[in-house]
Amino acid sequence: MNSIKKIVVIGPESTGKSTLSQSLAVQLQTVWVPEYARAYLENLDRAYTEADLLEIAKGQIATEETAMQQANQYLICDTDLYVIKVWSEAKYGRCHPWILEQIAQRKYDLYLLTYIDVPWTDDPLREHPLPEERAYFYNTYRDIVMQSGSPWADIRGDENERLKLATNAIQKLL
Repeated sequence: MNSIKKIVVIGPESTGKSTLSQSLAVQLQTVWVPEYARAYLENLDRAYTEADLLEIAKGQIATEETAMQQANQYLICDTDLYVIKVWSEAKYGRCHPWILEQIAQRKYDLYLLTYIDVPWTDDPLREHPLPEERAYFYNTYRDIVMQSGSPWADIRGDENERLKLATNAIQKLL
């Protein structure tokens, strides 16, 4: 299991993270970890609260750990706890200490940072459609991956270009 390379697709809302994660999993003949927050929020019959972010973080980790058992050389993660940290700080001005502890403990082999060059797609779960908001969050994630200590690649272009850039970045891991 330790030989499995964990790859995170990270970036602002509506930048093709799920599409890229699915495509990479198919190409690499492995599994991917969907963003747990989406399923959690779709099943919530009320507005989410700060406490929900902790539950989402725990669910994301549990889903990732389960998928690790089925991964074949690579595990593709559509987001990680940095996204929950950024979300929490943007919405509530702070982040739960448990989430911060988990970020410090969990290591990933590669970050694929999706750029904001894809058109915004409206979705009831998305909150930051303005170009300046998208740029702010892209820059925030770029700072995170640059400081993560893990290799990272900037992923831009159409769906095919993104898959090619991501694949090239993964091949450099070998």
